[in-house]
Order: sequence, then C-alpha cells, then structure tokens
Amino acid sequence: MAEEVLSQNEIDSLLSALSTGEMNAEELRNEEKEKKVRVYDFKRALRFSKDQIRSLSRIHENFSRLLTTYFSAQLRTYVNIEVASVDQLPYEEFIRSIPTMTILNIFSVPPLEGRILMETNPNIAYAMMDRVLGGKGSSVNKVDNLTEIETTIMSHLFERSLENYQEAWGSIVDIDPMLEEFEVNPQFLQMVSPNETVVVVSLNTTIGETSGMINICIPHVVLEPIIPKLSVHYWMQKEQPKDRDPEEVEALSRTLKGTEMEMRAILGEADMSIQQFLEMKEEDVIRLDQAIDQPMRLKVDDEEKFYIQPGKSKNKLAVQVIEEYRGGAGQDE
Repeated sequence: MAEEVLSQNEIDSLLSALSTGEMNAEELRNEEKEKKVRVYDFKRALRFSKDQIRSLSRIHENFSRLLTTYFSAQLRTYVNIEVASVDQLPYEEFIRSIPTMTILNIFSVPPLEGRILMETNPNIAYAMMDRVLGGKGSSVNKVDNLTEIETTIMSHLFERSLENYQEAWGSIVDIDPMLEEFEVNPQFLQMVSPNETVVVVSLNTTIGETSGMINICIPHVVLEPIIPKLSVHYWMQKEQPKDRDPEEVEALSRTLKGTEMEMRAILGEADMSIQQFLEMKEEDVIRLDQAIDQPMRLKVDDEEKFYIQPGKSKNKLAVQVIEEYRGGAGQDE
C-alpha cells in the first residue's frame, strides 16, 4: 500500500499541535490499534463486481434495442424499450417487489444451468394483447383470469422474442433459450433458494401510450460458469484484431484480383421524352451533353473513375486514361 509523505510544514504543524496539547498522542495510538470493521450483510451478498454488472448492462442494452425492433414489427405501433437499472439482490427480495398477479415467462438457456425469469407488467402485457387482436393498444389489468386463448397468444409472443435474447448474448456465449413455463402468480414459483443472489435487469417499456416495466431475473447459478467472460479484460481481448494468416491474405488477394468488372466509356448523354423518341427517324441527330473538346469519362460498375480520350490500339477502338475523376472538379468545370 502506498504511504503518504508529509511535507516539512505539515510535520512542523503536527509537532506543534502535540506540544501544545491540541492533539493527544495516546488517542492517536488507540485509534491505530482499533480494528476497522466493515458491515457485511450475508443475506444480501454481493457476488458480482461492478465490472461484471456493467458487462451485463451492456448485453441487455443490446437486447433492449433488438426487442424494440421485434415488438415494433409485431405490434405495428410505437415501442420504446431501454435499460433502467441492473441490480443484484436476494431472490426473495425480488419476488416481493413484483405484483401479486403478473406475467411470468420462465425459460432455460442451455448449455447454461438454471432458468431465467422474465416478468412483464400486466399493463404492458395487455397493451400487447390488444394490439395483436387488432385493438388500439389499451390496457386492462385482468391478469388473474387469463383465458386459454390469451395465455397461448402471450406465451407465443414472448417465446419468439427469445431469439433476440440469444443474439444479445452471442458475443459472450452461444445459448439456446427455450420457454418452459408461463405463470401469473409469483408465489407459485420457486426457481432458487430465497437467499440466492440474482441479477435483476429492469427495462423501461413504452407501447403506444402505455408504459411499464419488464424485469429479467438471472440467478447466480446461471451466470457462474461465464463470470470470467464478463470482465473488461475479456471484452478487450475479444475486440483486439488477430493477425491474419499470410497465406489467407494472399489467397484473398488473388481472388479479388481475378474478379471481373464492367467498364464503359461514356461518349455523352441526352434526355428526351417518350414522344420525341417515338417520332425519331433515319438521319435524325441526337445532341449530347458532352462538348467535343472535353474528355470522356470512364465508368467502372456505374461509378465514374477516370477522364479518358478515345483512340485506336492495334486497329481496335480504345481509350487512354488522362487522369482520375474527382467528382466534377477539374476539366469539366
């Protein structure tokens, strides 16, 4: 641990305070002997570092963008989803914080162990339901008596959204999310022990004029195998470009050099109406937009690349490159 070095003025002031009695040397000794104790709540164990929490936040920010696009296409209305917070807390505390009756999607994420819970506020869930059934997206909170048809529609809507969750995690681990259960009462749900640490990602969600929260609860047991991959060091290693194999570069270069492209020498262009075109007859003259004293242009795959002049080479028509085309600057001004 680095030691603090005092200046001469600070040393003189300290000695003066001790000699005048402003500071008590005995009290200073007692303070040094006292053990510094930090309070730690074992019921609220913090098992993830700030670095790992930031990585989880980054993953779910990507997920929120993908989910916004998915629900916008499915519901055909204004949708906005963004990460509000990422916290770690006991599972029991999370269950107490959500409504008594709500929409709960429980899905597994093989090859990782355990299950993840996605809790959707009833206001949001019924706004989605109303849009799917052709309504304006209004919300009616009657989650306690879902019909079989409503349950099927909702579960299918959220099940298809799991493809976005798979894509969001793609940079860390290749998972295959599968919806296993659809519940409405959290009291009937016991995924892990009450004191198990979980990460709760809260998403602010707006659908039309209705707003609410989507909470994703990830138990520690799910993340434990990939915790090392949630560090900044892993992300930086992954983002560093790898040196290409020289043989691979050479093969790619040969392939590119052998690619064919279309080149056209443009003598000039003209605009005319369909009526003028239909009235054309033999020996009519079409006036081009190219002056006779200006160089022609060479197009490569419909992009102008060079100024050229016409001529012959070995009794064949040819063009000679004069200079590179610079988007209108130079000779044609």
